[in-house]
Amino acid sequence: MKNKLLLSNEQIDRIIEMAWEDRTPFDAILAQFGLNEKNVIDLMRKELKINSFKLWRERVQGRKTKHGKIRSNNVDRFKCSRQKNISNNKISKR
Repeated sequence: MKNKLLLSNEQIDRIIEMAWEDRTPFDAILAQFGLNEKNVIDLMRKELKINSFKLWRERVQGRKTKHGKIRSNNVDRFKCSRQKNISNNKISKR
């Protein structure tokens, strides 16, 4: 990542979680953390094991829901409707 953003471990974990979620577009990560798609890819490459990164890239490249421009208009949420509500975008305590 060219412009080094100081991200906490919690923020990095949340970005990775959002990147793995099928319904969370890269635009949402950009709006929340200021990282565009290329920055997210660089972060994932740095933080994940090589095989995990390859699996993630294969998964993301075929997802229309990850890319706002090709995303269907009827998908208007970032998470599955059956997922528990997450308040203030923080990971709920287990």
